[in-house]
Amino acid sequence: MEERFRKFAHATAEGAGTSTAFIVAAAVIAGWAVSGPLFHFSDTWQLVINTGTTIVTFLMVFLIQNTQNRDAKAIHLKLDELIRCNANARNGLLALEDMSDEDLKGLQTEFEQLRERIHHVRKSRSNLRAADKPSEQ
Repeated sequence: MEERFRKFAHATAEGAGTSTAFIVAAAVIAGWAVSGPLFHFSDTWQLVINTGTTIVTFLMVFLIQNTQNRDAKAIHLKLDELIRCNANARNGLLALEDMSDEDLKGLQTEFEQLRERIHHVRKSRSNLRAADKPSEQ
């Protein structure tokens, strides 16, 4: 059952993200709008589109969430493998997605400080190179 749902969710998410799906949805809305005068813009006429869009939205949330969860897991596994096979990487960063918000904030601060140090080193090197070049006259 899980495998059939996975395949269905993936195929639906792929199909819903196409230009054809958008055109079909726009055509349905246009058809509904054009039919308004025929039904005298009645409450039932409005209820049809409201109910239809609500049902489709409700179901699509679960299908797309399933697909996004699988994609996120796959990306995390790929990144974990890259971290694991790099001798210089910290294995403590494996399964980072399971860390607390406080731990993530601490790591973010650490990486921001590292970026700043790298920026200053590169800037210093650039300034040294510029000073070493003979001035053009």
